Amino acid sequence: MHAIVTVIGKDRVGIIADVCALLSQQRVNVLDISQTVMQEYFTMIMMVDVTDAELPFAELVKLLEEEGKSLNLTIRAQREDIFNAMHRI
Repeated sequence: MHAIVTVIGKDRVGIIADVCALLSQQRVNVLDISQTVMQEYFTMIMMVDVTDAELPFAELVKLLEEEGKSLNLTIRAQREDIFNAMHRI
């Protein structure tokens, strides 16, 4: 299953590395990534494959949110099909 992960926070060195390390620890594969810095804010959206994830998806979502708080980031994950349904015109 694919999911969309979004990351927002004050720009600093190592955000991509921190988030990718966290995903890697849970056996989540990054398929595509787009990031930008808007003034002093870092934003990133990732397409990931959670098929081999160590945790059930709901627990992974919670883990990402909790770890994001400890990193001073907002990290959210959503199943790709739900994301697409919500953003359909």
